[in-house]
Amino acid sequence: MKNIKKSIYIAVLAIIILIGAGYYQDRYKSRSVAEYIVSTAENYDKTPQGVYNKAWRIIKNNFVDESYNNQDWKKWKTRYKAQIKTDEDLRVATESMLASLNDPYTRFLPKDDFEEQHRNIDSRLRGIGVHITEADGNIIVVSVIEDTPAKKYGLKQKDQILKVDKISTKGLPLKDVAELIRGEEGSVVVLTILRDEKTIVKKIAREEIKIKTVKYEMLDKNIAYIRILSFISNDTHNEFKKALYATKSSDGIIVDVRGNFGGLLTNAVYITNMFLKTGNIVSIVDKDENKQDYPADLSMFITQKPVVILTDESSASASEIFSGAMKDHKKAVLVGKKTFGKGRVQMVTELPDGSGVNFTIAKYLTPSGIDIEHKGIEPDYEVDYKGNEESPEKDTQLKKAIEVLLGEIRKTKAA
Repeated sequence: MKNIKKSIYIAVLAIIILIGAGYYQDRYKSRSVAEYIVSTAENYDKTPQGVYNKAWRIIKNNFVDESYNNQDWKKWKTRYKAQIKTDEDLRVATESMLASLNDPYTRFLPKDDFEEQHRNIDSRLRGIGVHITEADGNIIVVSVIEDTPAKKYGLKQKDQILKVDKISTKGLPLKDVAELIRGEEGSVVVLTILRDEKTIVKKIAREEIKIKTVKYEMLDKNIAYIRILSFISNDTHNEFKKALYATKSSDGIIVDVRGNFGGLLTNAVYITNMFLKTGNIVSIVDKDENKQDYPADLSMFITQKPVVILTDESSASASEIFSGAMKDHKKAVLVGKKTFGKGRVQMVTELPDGSGVNFTIAKYLTPSGIDIEHKGIEPDYEVDYKGNEESPEKDTQLKKAIEVLLGEIRKTKAA
């Protein structure tokens, strides 16, 4: 499972086309409302040289580190003066400039990559409903989304995609394979699959897909289990609220954010607020050390039931905002492994030619003032994972979470 999660973190792409744009709630209108903030390009020179100059200015005005990794940022303004003639020149020059910042979250996004990242905020999709990754030059199905054509037509995790229609995937970049599989609703894609050393051909009709980021069920002993797969959808907080009401008869709640790499900060704020009446949820600190707090709103509070949160090494960003706030306010017990340790906020800005820049604009602090960057959040009960997705009953971390939650429920009833 850990290897699969790492593959997803590095290279996963959904074989679906996301449609729609960003989403912002009235309550939080600061430019720091999301881990990924999309800002549109102003009127500017659209030549490769002009686009580079725009990227330079964006970093100058907004990058979180005022020292720009201890260098004179002005040198990059003239470094490639009159030398950037083509899109390839632009890519090389901009990537070199951004690499000098030594920030893993700051990168240049060519037009296709910018469109892909920009789309991820909306959860209405067109395609077949699988996630894929590249491993040793092969295209592998990482997971199949429930209630999608891929599931209906029998695709399975670990299937190797050999061909899309008549085109071999051997040597193709992952995003190119994704583009081949995508298509209009109602159209058919033919996938040639290798499974258990047998070649299988699947003809799959594409559909518009509503991807759910929250799943829930009732476990034995009247425990609600709610898993947040991602915070990136603009509907995640509404899905979570529905899950809370659907399991309102439970005595306690397990919230699973294992493998959840984050998404919109607003989702983390809203979901945390469902458990808090008062207090700060998270603080955002910009390059000038200006601090913005996100306090709980009593009108958004829903439940005070005992909560256990499941975390692992891939629980990052918005997952850590939620987990950190719940832990700091003693509203939840954390079980599993230490979280990833991403305490930085990014902005995604469109450049005049349709490409973009993803860069760090701020850091965030937990309610107790902790910067978790590269540190992560320690669980209250550290438990190694044993089991697999096919046998959830063998999930050692979930077993411990149930044990801990039952203890918390007993304390609540005895109080």
